[in-house]
Amino acid sequence: MPDPYNPEHPDEPGDEEAAMLRFLAQFGITPDAEGRIDPDQVMARMQPMLAAFNTQLAGFGSADATSGMNWGFTLDLVRRATAAAGPDPEPSDAVKARIRDAVGLADLWLDEAISFDRLTAPPAAWRRAEWVEQSYPTWQRLMRPVINQLSVALQGLNAGAEQPAGVDQMMRLAVASMFGGRVSQTLSTLAAAVLSGSDSGLPVTDQAHVALVPVNIEAFGTGLDASPDDLLLYLAIRETARQRLFGTVAWLGPQLLALVEHYAREITVDADSLADAIEAQMTSITNAADLERAGEAVARSLFAPQRTAEQGEVLARLENLLALVEGWVDEVTAQVTEPRMPAATPLTEMVRRRRASGGPAETALRDLVGLELRPRRTRDAANLWAATRAARGIDGRDAVWAHPDLVPDASALDDPLGFASSDRQAAPDALDDELAKLLDQENGPDQA
Repeated sequence: MPDPYNPEHPDEPGDEEAAMLRFLAQFGITPDAEGRIDPDQVMARMQPMLAAFNTQLAGFGSADATSGMNWGFTLDLVRRATAAAGPDPEPSDAVKARIRDAVGLADLWLDEAISFDRLTAPPAAWRRAEWVEQSYPTWQRLMRPVINQLSVALQGLNAGAEQPAGVDQMMRLAVASMFGGRVSQTLSTLAAAVLSGSDSGLPVTDQAHVALVPVNIEAFGTGLDASPDDLLLYLAIRETARQRLFGTVAWLGPQLLALVEHYAREITVDADSLADAIEAQMTSITNAADLERAGEAVARSLFAPQRTAEQGEVLARLENLLALVEGWVDEVTAQVTEPRMPAATPLTEMVRRRRASGGPAETALRDLVGLELRPRRTRDAANLWAATRAARGIDGRDAVWAHPDLVPDASALDDPLGFASSDRQAAPDALDDELAKLLDQENGPDQA
C-alpha cells in the first residue's frame, strides 16, 4: 500500500498512514497480506459504534456538516459538568430582593457619575446553570472558527491516504467529541467562578442585562475582610456600570467579540500534535462515552505555539479595548464609592489582585480559542479616564465612547494628561457635517 508521503521508501507506510493504521487497529481492523484494508471489515467494525453515537447525537439536533461538532450535545455536556461542579441552588426571594436593592442603589449613585442611561430590564439573580444558558450562544460563536480550523487540520492529516469508507466520519466525530469534552470542563469551571454576567470582561449575552451569581459571590466572599452587603453592593456597582456602557455604546460589544473571532480565524492548529494526541487517546476508546472523556489531552495539543503578525495586532487592539472598558469601570466605581463606602478601598484592591493573577475567563479564552489575553494596562486606563473627567467633565469623558475612532490608543495611555487636554471629541461632529453636506448635494435642494 504505497504512501505518497514516503516517496523514498514506497513499500513502507508514512507517518500519517502508520498513524491511521494504528488507529484502525484499536478496533481490530488490520491490513491483509497485501497490505490493504478491507472496507467491508472497516464498516462492519465501525457501523455499530457510529450508529450508537449518531443515535445519541440525534437527540440534540444536527451537527455541523464540515466539522462534525454537535453544539446541542456539547451544551448538554456543559450542563452536566456544571451540575457536577457543586451545589447550584435557586436564589431565595430574600437573595433576589437584596440584589434588586443593591442594583437600585448602584443605579442611583451612577446616575450622578455617568452619562449612560439605566437599563430597562430588571436585575437578575442567576444560578450557574442560568449563566451557562445565557452565555453559551456567544461562546459557540467564538469557538466556531476554531472548530472550522480543526476540520481543515483533519482533512490535511487524511489527504493523500486511501481511507476506507467511514474513517473520515469517525475521525471527525471523535475529535469533535473530544473538543466538546474540553468545552464542557472549561465552561463549567468558568460558571463556578464568574460573579456576574459580564465578569469575563466580554458581553456574553445578546442584550445588556445586570445579573449577579449569588452562589459564586458567597463563595468568593469567604475569608474576605468585607461584609456580604458591602461586597454585593460593590459588585453590583461594577456590573451595572459595565452593562450600562455596553447597553448605550452600540459598537463596543460587537467589536470586542469580532476581535476575538478575528483572532480565532487566524489560528493554525498544530497538525502534528493533533495527530499524536488523537493516536494516544484512541488507544482507550471503545464506545461513545470514551470519546467524551478524551477531550482534555487533545485540546491541549490543538494550538500551534507561534502567533502570526495579524494575530499580534488583533491581540494588541483587544487588550487595549478591554483595558479601557475595565479602566472606565474602575474609574466610575471609585468616583461613586470613595465618598460613600469605607470598604471600597480594600474591595478595589481585591478586584485588582484578582485581575492581576488571571482567572477562569482568561483560561477559557486560552483553552477554547487559543487566546492568551492579559489587559495589562487597566490602571493606566483608569488614570486616563479620571484625567479626562477632570478636564472635560463627566459628559466629555463618556463622549469619547461615541465613536471607535475617538477611543484612546496605547500612546494615549502613555500620556493620559495629553489625551485629556486634546480636542479629539470634535471629530465625529466634523465627520457628520461632511456626510450631511454630501447627502444634501445628492438629494438636491427640493428634497428633505
